Amino acid sequence: MNTQSNTLLPHLFRSEYAKMTAVLCRHFGLQHMEIAEDIVSETFLKATEVWGINGTPENPVAWLYTVAKNRAKDYLKRQHLFDTRIKSALTTPEGYTETEVDFGPKTITDSQLAMIFAVCNPANSREAQICLALQILCGFSVEEIANAFLSKTETIKKRLLRARAVLREDNFQIRELHAAAISSRLEVVLKTLYLLFNEGYFSKTNNHLIRKDLCSEAIRLTLLLTENPLTNTRAANALLALMCFQSSRLDARAGLEGETILFEQQDKNLWSKELIEKGNYYLVNACSGNELSKYHLEAGIAYWHTTPTDTRKWEHILQLYNQLIVMTYSPATALNRTFAFAKVYGAEAGIKEALALQLTDSDDYYALLGYLFTGIDPEKAIGYYGQAITLTKSAAQKKTLEKEIARLREKKNGAI
Repeated sequence: MNTQSNTLLPHLFRSEYAKMTAVLCRHFGLQHMEIAEDIVSETFLKATEVWGINGTPENPVAWLYTVAKNRAKDYLKRQHLFDTRIKSALTTPEGYTETEVDFGPKTITDSQLAMIFAVCNPANSREAQICLALQILCGFSVEEIANAFLSKTETIKKRLLRARAVLREDNFQIRELHAAAISSRLEVVLKTLYLLFNEGYFSKTNNHLIRKDLCSEAIRLTLLLTENPLTNTRAANALLALMCFQSSRLDARAGLEGETILFEQQDKNLWSKELIEKGNYYLVNACSGNELSKYHLEAGIAYWHTTPTDTRKWEHILQLYNQLIVMTYSPATALNRTFAFAKVYGAEAGIKEALALQLTDSDDYYALLGYLFTGIDPEKAIGYYGQAITLTKSAAQKKTLEKEIARLREKKNGAI
């Protein structure tokens, strides 16, 4: 394969695979999802062969869609599927039979949006929904998903097999998305996209590329929601604002060795001003009414994190955390609130708040105590950091904690 094709095809696979699969699933029905995926995979395999010999075509995307359309026609003719297996799936209630696969822009967008709602099936577990979203909506391989979850490939394969079986048996129609389907699943969709983003942003893997890919795919899918009048809700805008604010700091959160860089130590010049501005835009859209969701509160917290010049920033953040913890409690929220509390009322007050939580099975709990004890009792801080290291599964987190311990010991030795 020539060099241009070698670099272009993986990019096109990531950007177009999910679109092509969604349209073909719209055409065949979810029960024949594997047929759709096979056709798309064969299309990319054909591109590998032909482009390697003849070079990259003038319009590679159009080439891929033409081949996929022709392969869909050939498959139906060759296997006689139209008459024997999927005629009923192709026939709408009005009796219209669609035999031509339409890869027009509107069909692609509508099909992708409908596939998001199909994949976010509440009958599947939270983890299974995320895995399906990564594979079907984002074009991730099983190996990439396993790396993102720090799981074995076989574990992910089994999870996907079970989730796909549920998906095939579902009667969810992706030909056209109706208000009833949206209202029944929108909350699940938002939660799945939120968790998908968090898998990237708070990832335990030190593969920075995978982390950024997860975040960017979550943003892309949430953006689809805001671009359709039926799904352009204030909660969807708040979620997108949150993702933009958080993503703006991605490049500043990881060091050269993959270690996590704490917020106060980040190079703010690396923050993306473009993403911060987009976050501001979607946050304004989200706040145009009286609705208040957890996504509004978290987006507000993320907004204040990207506003470093306000002297009362941590007071605003603490107030939002106070509201969030009442609305939806989680250990992570409690720890983050305690960090903000210490910023407002001091480390000693923060330590009392932290110890009261008793989250002794959490590495983040001990990491927070280590941080709070740093200026009060460095020896205790080192001990807490050590406990965090024994609990964390993240190689990046271990590097960060080890650097903090080394820094405290160096400071302690210098003071002797």
